[in-house]
Amino acid sequence: MREHLKNSKIVVVKVGTSTLTYETGKLNLKRVDQLSRILVDIKNSGKKVVLVSSGAVGVGMSKLQINTRPSETKEKQAIAAVGQCELMSIYDRLFSEYGACVAQLLLTKEVISEEKFKTNVINTFETLLEKDIVPIVNENDTISVDELTFGDNDTLSSIVARLVNADTLIILSDIDGLYTTNPKEDPDAKVISCVEEITEEIEKMASGAGSARGTGGMHTKLSAAKYANEKGIDVIIANGRDPHILYDILEGKETGTIFKGKEI
Repeated sequence: MREHLKNSKIVVVKVGTSTLTYETGKLNLKRVDQLSRILVDIKNSGKKVVLVSSGAVGVGMSKLQINTRPSETKEKQAIAAVGQCELMSIYDRLFSEYGACVAQLLLTKEVISEEKFKTNVINTFETLLEKDIVPIVNENDTISVDELTFGDNDTLSSIVARLVNADTLIILSDIDGLYTTNPKEDPDAKVISCVEEITEEIEKMASGAGSARGTGGMHTKLSAAKYANEKGIDVIIANGRDPHILYDILEGKETGTIFKGKEI
């Protein structure tokens, strides 16, 4: 069921705030370092890699020593501006240490909705990947307002996967995959290995929001998977506590939950 993942040419990897930070809210530098090295190694194997990374607000809060996430939009935007700068500085330094070049793309829903701007975004992605540069994507939290946001980076990652014609989208979070029931309430809950189609029954298995440090729960991940699946993109939801899981996924090993892309 997963052998074909070895042949993925374009891979989009999404990492959430809960994956990038400790419970304290501060950046987990060891994990970010591992993630950067592994993504470069995957790129070196001949695959094109795109990283969709959350964390700007969390990193900004940490840098500014703010413990409570602000409710005011202007406060969040200012914190995101600080955090995005810090986050990209760290990524740039780590990827450079492993011999790779990165580029920052900050997107808004408005840009993706306008055909002219959308075409420019696609052209930029194509050029960066042709030049063996790793695009690092986030929502432009500094200028986005509620009615123009993607809502979460799960959704953004599925949009990016479609924009770059990815073969595979890997969503790394603090959960092992889609469970049969809520694992926090049912000790007998088991991870579903493969979902051929996201039906109403499958959607009912998703419950609860994400962690306190993230914005998306399983519902948003299923929605993102469904959107990507429509374009034939396989989506894997897996636990990102150890970034080495990316090797297992792309070697076709059974880990996390795979949502099969439609035959097109």
